[in-house]
Amino acid sequence: MTDEKEKPEGKRTSETAVPKEKKRKLLGIEPVATHHTLHLRGKELAYTARAGVIPLKDPFDETEAEVFFVAYELEGSDPARRPLTFAFNGGPGSSSIWLHMGALGPKRVVMEKEGWMPAPPYRYEDNAHTWLDQTDLVFVDPVGTGFSRAASEDLDKKFWSFKGDIESVGEFIRLYLTRYKRWTSPLFLAGESYGTTRAAGLAGHLVDRGVSFNGIVLVSTALDIGALRFMPGNDLPYQLFVPTYTATAWYHRRLPPDLQGRALPDLLAEVKGWAEGELTVALMKGDRLPEGERRRVGRRLARYTGLDLDYVLGSNLRVEIYRFCKELLREERRSVGRLDSRFKGVEALAVTERPEFDPSMVAITPPYTAAFNHYVRDELGIQTDFTYETLSRTVNEKWEWEKGALPATGAILREALAKNSYTKVFVAQGYYDLATPLMATEYMLSHMNLDPALRENIEVRYYEAGHMFYLDEGALGAFRGDGERFLSWAANR
Repeated sequence: MTDEKEKPEGKRTSETAVPKEKKRKLLGIEPVATHHTLHLRGKELAYTARAGVIPLKDPFDETEAEVFFVAYELEGSDPARRPLTFAFNGGPGSSSIWLHMGALGPKRVVMEKEGWMPAPPYRYEDNAHTWLDQTDLVFVDPVGTGFSRAASEDLDKKFWSFKGDIESVGEFIRLYLTRYKRWTSPLFLAGESYGTTRAAGLAGHLVDRGVSFNGIVLVSTALDIGALRFMPGNDLPYQLFVPTYTATAWYHRRLPPDLQGRALPDLLAEVKGWAEGELTVALMKGDRLPEGERRRVGRRLARYTGLDLDYVLGSNLRVEIYRFCKELLREERRSVGRLDSRFKGVEALAVTERPEFDPSMVAITPPYTAAFNHYVRDELGIQTDFTYETLSRTVNEKWEWEKGALPATGAILREALAKNSYTKVFVAQGYYDLATPLMATEYMLSHMNLDPALRENIEVRYYEAGHMFYLDEGALGAFRGDGERFLSWAANR
């Protein structure tokens, strides 16, 4: 082998060539402030919007990533005393666009009344149900989502994990409180879906760093992701999803007449009691379950889900979510949505095992993407050709779970509440959510090992829509009213 010093100057063999780090161009936009007014419940509110990035740096002051945010502050108030809420969605890999432009922010994407997709072109309007009159808002796009990026491809892995995500969003919050002088504000977190995993993790991470929260809003809860995953050896989801199967069948009028005529909350209470009793015991027996008992449980499961008995028995009493989404309306050649099971998808074939797509996800992506891309440039002053990553499949697919384990953050949230007993938690859940079903939410909340003295710190509300229940105008209005009461309670006002 030729020694390095004998090679011609300026040349290297492929064996010794040093690979160049794949650096990225970052947005690099200092926060831009714009001023707006909003007519809300008979009042005119003046507010400042601020959009841009905060860089995350290593100990040597080198930028490792940028976090894009959009913040709203009510003018004429004392920032040091006014509540401040940090909000984000989940994924992993989702930007904050959904809570931002669907529920909490001063602008809202226009959908049909129930949340169905409208005809293009898409638009947005003033949000009559914004929380801005109650709290300042900061919508955070974690690294890899929205306009947020790591400085190089090699750095992606630092941020695309549970630990890296908590640390980076936590550092963003610290920097925001410092730069905008908000350390003495009543502080809140609002997370949706995996964002609830993040919110619970942040509460535990930041309380040890001097940042404590008055309140935490959990929208469509995922404190224990393992409880939501259908995988061999895990019977838990087959129990926890059944009440939402019932709600879905009830909505689409697929239940027997005596059940169809029941009020939904009362019916679900019955089904939850059965699922955590007889069904749970049957599934625990596995192959030891006697045939007579198997058929008896199967008849009850078919009755509560609107499915045929033969299908339920053929599924070994274990109806997986995507199979349910396809099977319920198979004879109509329709499927039901995962994020919101009120939505129907048009299927090419009636014979496939799973739906072609999630109609509830497909319905919201074009309107929100189009509306936000116009809004951020036309009204918030961000001029860039960057792609706004509404929902990044790359982040989701490359996400690393520590030691291969799915995170369970209920214990972290319990510890945060134990360390600050003033923290209140508001849990908001949709009846037709097949991503984070209502019984799974209740299961997670009841398995935090929370001290009885702290259980009153948590309140739960249900809405007649899906995972993003605020798509429905009626649910959005109810959520806003519940949120106002919660913020007042948690901020000790």
